[in-house]
Amino acid sequence: MKEYRIAIIGRSGKGDYGHGLDKVWKEVPQAEIVAVADETPAGLKAAGERLKVKALYGDYRKMLAAERPDIVSVAPRWLDCHHDMVLACAEHGASIFLEKPMCRTLAEADAMVRTCEEKHVKLAIAHQTRYSPRVKVIRELINAGKIGRLLELRGRGKEDHRGGGEDLWVLGTHIFDLMRIFGGEARSCFAKVTQDGRPVGPADVKEGNEGIGPLTGDGIEASFEMEGGCTAFFSSHRNMAANPSRFGLTLYGSKGVITIHTGYLPDVHILEDPSWEPGRTGSDWRPISSAGIDKAEPLKKTDRAARGNGNVAIVTDLIESIEQDRQPLGSIYQARAATEMIAAVFESHRLRASVALPLKNRNNPLGSLPDRS
Repeated sequence: MKEYRIAIIGRSGKGDYGHGLDKVWKEVPQAEIVAVADETPAGLKAAGERLKVKALYGDYRKMLAAERPDIVSVAPRWLDCHHDMVLACAEHGASIFLEKPMCRTLAEADAMVRTCEEKHVKLAIAHQTRYSPRVKVIRELINAGKIGRLLELRGRGKEDHRGGGEDLWVLGTHIFDLMRIFGGEARSCFAKVTQDGRPVGPADVKEGNEGIGPLTGDGIEASFEMEGGCTAFFSSHRNMAANPSRFGLTLYGSKGVITIHTGYLPDVHILEDPSWEPGRTGSDWRPISSAGIDKAEPLKKTDRAARGNGNVAIVTDLIESIEQDRQPLGSIYQARAATEMIAAVFESHRLRASVALPLKNRNNPLGSLPDRS
């Protein structure tokens, strides 16, 4: 079994180390963390102690040149650094495990794809739910006709203080990735972005949190035409969160409904009722595990992947993709496609029209938002 040299890039105070993209490698037998880079001295020292690594760098480029890692975790949550970090890793021949969201613009995404292709390296995005064994079960149930023909998909963000544009960027990427799993590619988008109930204009555009770049809106309403024949909807409104959260995706079919939330072992339920109303025909919601409907979950919380919040499954697949010379399950192309759906929401609002995907505009649409006041 080949051992892989792993390097970690964090950025304390500006995205930190993401959702465990540093610690996950401790769960992988064939991986050895050889170095950590962090521009913040205190954060770098803490990471070295946490990961038991002695090779510490304040500059990730110097780390890449000196250590020549096989794989790098680009771990910061903030996305303003993702483009430069990914390109640097690829230039040094290292494959990448990247925290979501992918990057700030489709132009950046295109450059990341192009460089990874040229350097023949793989990139896996941290969309943990894509790797869930429960997703496989849902697909099997749909193919078996359990909910009939898939008619529509409805996704929502967390709708907390980030609701609207920020929710779309930071958490919508998970929902759009799920939409594409079940509905295929998005072919067009029609959307509106609002602030206090009115369409946003250039005066509403501000610098977004977490390095997002230009951002606006406390309300998002978007619909997508999917290649599988169904329509997908995404909504998010600030401070409208539910308890328990509505964050997730609902699949509506001609014979029933399936709900899925997020994570490696998300809550999943099925309602085999064409009216979509529990109890109306005697049906009720039933849980779905990795083994199927109404079956106990065979995976325990001590399972490595479950303990690593799905990250173990991602990096294990990334290693296998390198060895088999194939794309990871959650590849750079999947990451760009989810980012394109996010950008399409703002582009549709900018043009006040339906837009076809792939988008012609590869820049941030909010940079040229017209004033219609």
